[in-house]
Amino acid sequence: MIIDPGATIGILGGGQLGRMTAMAARTLGYRVHVLDPDPECPARPVSDRCVTASFDDADAAAELASRCDVVTLEIERVSVASLRAAQRHCPVRPGPDTLTLVQDRGVQRAWLRARGAPQGPWALATSEAELAGALAALGGDCYVKSCRDGYDGRGQFRARAASDAGAAWAALGGGACVAEGALDLAAELSVMVALSPSGETAVYPPALNHHENRVLDWSVLPADLAPELLARASEAARDLAASMGLEGIVAVEMFVTRGGDLFVNELAPRPHNSFHATTAACATSQFEQHVRAVCDLPLGATELLRPAAIVNLLGDLWQGAPPRFERALAMPGVSLHLYGKREARPGRKMGHLTAAGATPAEAVAGAKRARDALRG
Repeated sequence: MIIDPGATIGILGGGQLGRMTAMAARTLGYRVHVLDPDPECPARPVSDRCVTASFDDADAAAELASRCDVVTLEIERVSVASLRAAQRHCPVRPGPDTLTLVQDRGVQRAWLRARGAPQGPWALATSEAELAGALAALGGDCYVKSCRDGYDGRGQFRARAASDAGAAWAALGGGACVAEGALDLAAELSVMVALSPSGETAVYPPALNHHENRVLDWSVLPADLAPELLARASEAARDLAASMGLEGIVAVEMFVTRGGDLFVNELAPRPHNSFHATTAACATSQFEQHVRAVCDLPLGATELLRPAAIVNLLGDLWQGAPPRFERALAMPGVSLHLYGKREARPGRKMGHLTAAGATPAEAVAGAKRARDALRG
């Protein structure tokens, strides 16, 4: 059933993804209610109502949903109990089963393996001794990642040998973790897929991503890689999204090795940093597509209109002299997106710059030049 413009959308999470989703929803004529632990969350200024509550407060989630026509999310840290409580009042998209799958890295990797998705070598560890055994079996050179709550490089430890098990176990808080064998990477990709409750599917062109210190630094659409590889990536992402029973959008992150292998890394069923460039590159931004999907509206066109890239703006840029935004905005084809966060801390995502170009390389170069100009 279509949830028509004029209805109310609830968003669990009021960070920058919630903010940009809310802005897209308001453009389409929807009202927006948000739940977030931060009373000054980025989505508050663009929402009709903001409930200040923790993500595991099921009563607050139910109260939010009781005033909404559909509920979605912008962060995986929302508890499954909160989604189930909200589900008693209105549709929740994506639903609790999807969240259960993605919240635990071990569960997610086992699910991917059961569906034959190509993955790099990995092993689950629930004790320091198991982790030592896993590192030894994988050759020692591994990334050890917490099963829960890790993002933007947090909850990760780079191990070089099995003897690093103790340090890794302690650094990650002594909880269940996944050891992933280090790969000889040539590139990192992501593919965004949208599925509506009525069964319509739309797939965006794969994005090429570059990380610094395990945090996304820049991303560009389209990925300038072999068409056959990109077709494989899109097909794999489409199949996984369908297997999830998804209602909404999901970004499928992938690795490309120097040997030409394509491996699935992880799934993120919400707007994704690597598809911010859709606001300039595609007819339908990922945020509008998210709204269309959860409201069962016809999905928007995903064809590429022009190459576009984004660079993240971290809080480090605010240390010392303030960024010179006017210098970046003086550059043709550059746009600025700030998230409204009050405190600029090193490593914190404060916004991003988008630049268009005649080619993907030109778009990336333009976005980088614009960021360099901010430093004055």
